[in-house]
Parts: sequence; C-alpha cells; structure tokens
Amino acid sequence: MDSQKTAVYNNLFERMIDSMTDFGNFDREEFVAILDEICEFFGISKGVTEFYESLSAEKEGKGETMIDYDNGRGEKVALYRRIVTPSMTVIKSTLFMPEDAEPLPEDEYRKLDLMLRAMLSFISRNRLGNLVEKLAFYDEDGYPNINYFTRHLELMNEKDLIRGNTTIQFNLRHFSLVNKEIGRSAGDIAMRRYFKTISSVIGHDGLICRVGGDNFAAIFKSDLLRSVLQVAEGFPIVYDDDNEKRIMISACVGVYVIPEDYVFENPGDILGKIFSTAHDAKLDLNGTVVYYNETSIKEKERKMHVRRFFKEALANGEFQAFYQPKVNIVTGEIVGAEALSRWVIDNKIVAPIEFIPVLEQNTDICSLDLYMLELVCKDIRRWLDAGKKVVRVSVNLSRKNLIDVDLIEHLLTIVDKYEIPHRYIEFELTETTTDVAFTDLKRIVTELRNKDISITVDDFGVGYSSLNLIREIPWDVLKLDKCFIPTEENYGITELIFRHVVAMAQAMGLECVAEGVETEDQIRILRDNDCLVAQGFYFDKPMPVKEFDKKLDGFRYECP
Repeated sequence: MDSQKTAVYNNLFERMIDSMTDFGNFDREEFVAILDEICEFFGISKGVTEFYESLSAEKEGKGETMIDYDNGRGEKVALYRRIVTPSMTVIKSTLFMPEDAEPLPEDEYRKLDLMLRAMLSFISRNRLGNLVEKLAFYDEDGYPNINYFTRHLELMNEKDLIRGNTTIQFNLRHFSLVNKEIGRSAGDIAMRRYFKTISSVIGHDGLICRVGGDNFAAIFKSDLLRSVLQVAEGFPIVYDDDNEKRIMISACVGVYVIPEDYVFENPGDILGKIFSTAHDAKLDLNGTVVYYNETSIKEKERKMHVRRFFKEALANGEFQAFYQPKVNIVTGEIVGAEALSRWVIDNKIVAPIEFIPVLEQNTDICSLDLYMLELVCKDIRRWLDAGKKVVRVSVNLSRKNLIDVDLIEHLLTIVDKYEIPHRYIEFELTETTTDVAFTDLKRIVTELRNKDISITVDDFGVGYSSLNLIREIPWDVLKLDKCFIPTEENYGITELIFRHVVAMAQAMGLECVAEGVETEDQIRILRDNDCLVAQGFYFDKPMPVKEFDKKLDGFRYECP
C-alpha cells in the first residue's frame, strides 16, 4: 500500500475510531457513512453482520442480520470473522467482493482485518449493552419491569418532573379465572391489549410497567387519572379478532397523587405507597380503588401492631371468651351460647373489629380459634365439675382453618383433653364461595357430625347463599343473619323470605337460630314463624364468663 493510500487508510481508521468512541454523542448516520467509505476504499461490494444472543441461538439461526453495505456488484467472500464473547453471545461478519476482483494484497488484507475486528468489538459492546438493557429492564414476556420503572422515576426527579403526576399500582381482578375461561394464550393476548389500552391513555409523558404476574405500576399526569380509572374499573378487550370475542377486564388500584410539596428521596418511597394501597384495594370487597393518605398509613400501622403483638398476647392470656346467650323465646330459658373472642389489655376491651379482620388475613386467626376452643372447654369442664346446668356452646371457626388437613384431629384433641361430652360443643362456620372450599367444608362438617359435634352454618343470608349449601352439607343448625329478620321498614318481601327459609330448614331437620335480635317486634315475628331460638342485644350483650356463670343457675329472660 503506497503512502497516499496509507494516509487515506489512516484517516478512515481514525475517523471510525473517533465515531465509535464518542459515547455521549454517537451518530449512527455518520458511522454508516464512514463504513461505506471503507468498503469503497477496499473494493468491498457487500458487508453482512450477524448477532446471536447465545450459541444455541446461532445453531438455530435465531438472531439478527444486518446488511451494512451492498452495492450489488457481487458476493465472493473476501473476509470472514466470528467472535464469541465471554457472555457467549456470537457476532459474525462477512465481507464480499465482486466475483472478478483480485484478492487483496496481504498488507491491505491485514489492515481491512484490523478495521473489521475493531468494528466488531464496537458492535459487540453496543449489542451487549442492548442485551443488558433488555435483561435488566424487561421481563421474559417483553414488558418493561420494575427496574425500568424505578430508573424512570429517578430520571424524572433529575429533571424535576415528579410533581404533578400520579402513580398507581393495579392488579387485574380474577385474572386466573380469565385464563381458565378463555385459555392461557388468549389470556396473554387480553393482558397485553389491556396493557396497551392503559398505555394509550397515559401517553408518551407517562410510563407503565409490569411488576410481576398480573400486577402493573404506572406514572402519568394527574389530569389523566379519571380516564385511567375508567379503564381500570372495567374495559372490554378483544382477544379473538377472527371471531370478535371480547372479555371484560378490570383491576384493583392503589393510587398515590404526588403532592406539589413532595420531596423525592428514592423510588422505594413512591413504590411503597402504591404497593400498600394496591394491597388494600385487593382486599377491599366494597370497591376497586384505594387512595394513599395518612389515615391509611395509621390503619396499616395499627394492623402491623396487631400482627406483631398477637402471639405475645395469646401467650399472656390477654384473649378472653365472652358468652352471648341463645334464648328460647317462649320460655326465656338459656339453651345455648356463643363464645366470642375479646382482647383485654389493662382491663380495656379491644373491639373485635380492631383485630379479627387483621388476623383473618393470614392463619393467625386459626391459632385464635383453637385458643378460644380451649377456653370454652375449660369453662365447660368447670361447670360440669361444679354441677351447674351446662348448655351447648358454639365456637367460631374461620374458613382459613379449611386448609388444615389435620383440623379434625386438632379440634378433637382439645375437646377430649378436658373430657367434654361432644354434645356440649358446637362449631359455627360461614358459607364458602369456591368449589374447592365447598368440598373441604363438606368434609369437615361431615366428620365432625360423625363425632356427635353440632355444626352451624353461620350468617346464612349475608353472602351469596346457595341452596346447595344446606342441601349438600349435613348441618345441624341454620343461623340466620339479622338482615333476614323482618322489621317494620322491610316487612313485606323480607317476611316472606324469612318464613319460607325457616319452614324449609325445619322440614330438613335443621334447628333455626336468629341472631341480631334487638326488639320486641322481632321476637313476635320469630314466634309467629316458629323460629324459637334467638340471640341478640334484646337479651344480653356478650358477657365475661363470671357474669355468664350466674346466668346458668336457672336464670330466665322475660319474653314479650
């Protein structure tokens, strides 16, 4: 290569290196133009680069092919290079010459090879950067992930763009049922189109990512919140274009409207706010949207306090059994009682609403149920030993207990430890809504009845009661919620339903107990409809065991 060509080569090489190493201002068009000059300088007719993410991808031919230059003058291989990086990605480049071209002189071949290796090194670094971006900031299905979201928050803060935005986290409601109904593939299509629908509402100024599974997070201008929530509350999504099949998808949403005086500390602060409210939204049966506020934080702290001190309180005997009588409304005689849990701290009673719903969120409620059963058995044993009149006492069992495969054994171990005749024990269970839980419920009720222990379906009428509930499961007692008991305000249809439910239950051999009874009129209605056992404030509130002890000595209530 003569001195003039060497000078041109050096100039091209220097320009190529400068272009490749200008990391902050890389100009792709400039770089491609330099490559074109290099190809023309060496008489190259075509250049092809291939990129594969792995050796197996290369073997299967699943990669990206780029034709860097092609003047259409021929495809005789002039130079070929293949690079396998330490991360096992593969980059290949092939340079072609016209068919009738003479092979390059050795020194020109070496210089072209040097340029090619330098270019492949640059492409390798660039493609690996893209691959790292993909692996770090996108999930396996191609959705932007939580890392993408946190990086975006930090960039927004860097540019002072955080304020004036709203962040949300939303969970697609009952999406496992959607997958079951339309199939996993169609479910994936529906999810992606729902994602794109919200993305289109948010626009380019916002961002949405997938946190995992059917959970997503987003940030957008606050004036778009109403439009976003309209989609979240329910939007029909086409999942089968050929047959125009649609399905309604909705979401539970946790919302944090970023205030104007907000001071950004780190992405975790914002994420913590929307994640906690989204969790609350998922648990809220009355709605789908929960807003972050200081009240919700105090509520969450209260729940954390309950969870933190529950086991210690249980060990310290802070939970007591309060008894509410079940009364025969004809004779006024106490014919039974329900044991209700009360948390007593320094002689102050914590209302059940303060801790029962919290314990219901995990299996802590199961520990409390077994503890209450033990307290009841101790009291019954004491009554028996003292020769008192003993009535059947009901103990509540949370549905959470259904997951315990050894539940029957655990219950009977406690009852039999105190040698309690089984006829004095009754368990109250609420209705269930799923097939699996229904099957477990039926099994447990059947096994307990076989042990001569009475079983009550509690709060019948509160949920979506099914006749299968009392047809398929062998209950002993049907406990009617107070919403079923007629009053002057709702006498018409409610009285009709009440009368027929009581008649049906009695025809099936079930005892009927009405709870929540508070007035003389309700007593008369119960008597008129042959529902003769009642529980409620008309007779007594739940009382400590010492007060209930006195009631067992022949006490009778006055009935209208």
